[in-house]
Amino acid sequence: MSSGDGECVERRLAAILVADVAGYSRLMGEDEEGTLAALKTLRRELADPRIKEHRGRIVKTTGDGLLVEFASIVDAVRCAVEVQREIALRNAEVPQERRIALRIGINLGDIIIDEHDIYGDGVNVAARLEALAEIGGICVSRVVRDQVRDKLDITFADLGERQVKNITRPVRVYSISVAENAAAKPPLPLPDNPSLSVLPFQNMTGDPDQDYFVDGIVEEITTALSRLPRLFVIARNSSFTYKGKAVDVKRVARELGVRYVLEGSVRKTGNRVRITGQLIDTATGAHIWGDRFDGTLDDIFELQEQVASSVVGAIEPKLRSSEIERSVRKPTENLTAYDLCLRALAHFHKLTPEGSQEAIRLLRQALEIDPSYATAAAFVGLCRAFQRAQGWGALSDQEVAEAAHLARQALETDKEDPEVLWMAGLAIAGLAGEHAAGMNAIDRSLALNPNSAYAWNASGWMRCGSNPDLAIEALQRAMRLSPLDPERWMFEGGLALAHLTAGQYEEAMGRVDRALLEQPRAVAMVRIKVVLSGCLGRLDEARWWLQRLLQVQPGLSIAGLKAFAAASFFSPKLLAIYIEGLRKAGLPEE
Repeated sequence: MSSGDGECVERRLAAILVADVAGYSRLMGEDEEGTLAALKTLRRELADPRIKEHRGRIVKTTGDGLLVEFASIVDAVRCAVEVQREIALRNAEVPQERRIALRIGINLGDIIIDEHDIYGDGVNVAARLEALAEIGGICVSRVVRDQVRDKLDITFADLGERQVKNITRPVRVYSISVAENAAAKPPLPLPDNPSLSVLPFQNMTGDPDQDYFVDGIVEEITTALSRLPRLFVIARNSSFTYKGKAVDVKRVARELGVRYVLEGSVRKTGNRVRITGQLIDTATGAHIWGDRFDGTLDDIFELQEQVASSVVGAIEPKLRSSEIERSVRKPTENLTAYDLCLRALAHFHKLTPEGSQEAIRLLRQALEIDPSYATAAAFVGLCRAFQRAQGWGALSDQEVAEAAHLARQALETDKEDPEVLWMAGLAIAGLAGEHAAGMNAIDRSLALNPNSAYAWNASGWMRCGSNPDLAIEALQRAMRLSPLDPERWMFEGGLALAHLTAGQYEEAMGRVDRALLEQPRAVAMVRIKVVLSGCLGRLDEARWWLQRLLQVQPGLSIAGLKAFAAASFFSPKLLAIYIEGLRKAGLPEE
């Protein structure tokens, strides 16, 4: 379309949102600096992120207002509702006279595009609707109401036709009153531990009679997740109140008091079924995990169990990573024993001597806050056992005794926590040579939570020297449960050790190479590389890797290795293979 002077004018249909601060002049007159600071905070923490999340474009800002364009009217209304609800919740603790509140108007119409602005009746109507809105409310035109009424779970009030400035025809106006409802029902507080709701999955089979199958999957996953002791899982009956509704995950977070939401769908073609799932962080809207699972309907209940097991195994490490990131961002003055434990885990995963020492320091702080915190006690033992395995300096007798004592204390304090059991089990085996007790603890961990990749990893490592077939089975189970695990190198390393014990040197070499590629700082993997190179007669390679090993473990000798093996899970057969490979590489006897 052309203008009168022949220039082309760009037009398009768009959803327009206009927002304005109610009582802006009064607020500025009473406290100019405080009002400006509050507005900047509101934009930075709430308005701008929500607009971006819903794919909006901020066209321009005024001192007290925003003009925003959306391609989708549903996105525009959803964004406005979320912003108004969040502001109402924030204002609950603010004196009435200092509250920052918005009026919002939304219209769907034709707009003219300029380089830095938009014009037209579509924009003008949105601005007039904003002026008609209540404080904390939203006014929309009829076309907006008609487009979203069946897509969003919101209520419209018909305010009738209004004659507005500079618009020839009357405008039918509808209001969405959201702030009052949000303030009347404050959000549930989040538990200290990670909290999650498994929402009803979408039945996309095309057959309503398959609802029982879809619901059964959700129940299996909910039950399996409930076995994780540090995960707060909402009961099925509460989560299923959202069945059949358009779900806003932030609303679910407020109403159920959860940080994470798991949602998914089920699709069927003939006898084949595909189940998808995704885990969402409700604080940011970020998808932190997603996967799909394929199977047949021949055995519905077995498929439900397989999906539940896979989802739980995959989610656990993702939740752990997400919680670590959250804790690291938390101000240090507000740390709890749980936060300290998460921070310790972050330092532990750095796989450096300094990181390990810092992890132990943080865990001791956690135990000062809560002396009965079994997780922290077991984790100290695991850190010390790992230090010994890595060869990061000689541990004193006192350090070993203290760590072993804490691991035993953890086992006495909490016999029902699967994570405590496998960590403490590895610790007492690796530090005190209590192999049978350590293995019993790990087996009990797996009985309580058979979906823990880390417990299966612990089981595999403990059996590497004595029963390589069982070790390989356990470690492959760990890899199936967590195929994208950031600590996958541990699974590969355990498989390398098991294949080494079984005399399958080439397979072991492939595994240790993959482990070193993913984690070159893993000293235990370098030792296995030296042993394998020696046993395979690749002596130049063996000497090169030995020099690298001695840079980290200066003074290492055959005698020292024997002393280390005596207090670990080394079997006589595995020790003999190690000694043979290290001797061929040139490691001294003393």
